[in-house]
Amino acid sequence: MSLVLNLILQTIVWFGFMGAIIFGAAGTMAYTGGWLYLGLMVALSILFGTIMARIDPGLLRERLKSPMQKDQPLADKLVLVPILLLIFGGMGFMAADAARWHWSTMPPSVQWAGCALLLAALVFVYWVMRTNSFAAPVVKIQKDRGQAVISTGPYAIVRHPMYFGSLFYIAGTSLVLGSWWGLATVPILALLFGIRIGIEEQALRTGLEGYDDYARRVRWRLIPLIW
Repeated sequence: MSLVLNLILQTIVWFGFMGAIIFGAAGTMAYTGGWLYLGLMVALSILFGTIMARIDPGLLRERLKSPMQKDQPLADKLVLVPILLLIFGGMGFMAADAARWHWSTMPPSVQWAGCALLLAALVFVYWVMRTNSFAAPVVKIQKDRGQAVISTGPYAIVRHPMYFGSLFYIAGTSLVLGSWWGLATVPILALLFGIRIGIEEQALRTGLEGYDDYARRVRWRLIPLIW
């Protein structure tokens, strides 16, 4: 019960902060895209988190920890800063673009398609977490939890499927918020993910037995058939 309460509290705080950024940048509370995004995210975060609390509480505890941890490589902390700034700043830019500056004009049908894309991305990320109980938010080897190489499910296709799904999450967010220009954050985020993947793979190759063999079998790191 305490884990679920922690989940609910963090969801309220996290998306309350996001809401402040979105509606502050929009300059109005009458912003349908902002309410669509927040409503969908809060509902799905609590739904998936509650399921995870029952079937994999160890992973949920890891996911609820701070994105900055003492056993995390310094390089990972340094690259996480621009990633988080891009995500939060990008959402503010998307909201300002759609509701304050009106640079983008997007029909409601595209915004609803964005909702579908956002839902699909979150379901994919949930699949990743169901497959990999060691999908922590930071780069580290979880020796206390007996971390092992995962090569099934989405990991049989790409070595870092969480990042792959996150790219579609950002694209879906941009559409839900009604910003065409916000889609420009996707390739920038992919570049930052590529840097973080290099840091993560170094840790996995040196600290996780069998990862080199897995990397030889699964060629693609982030995007299948591309890289």
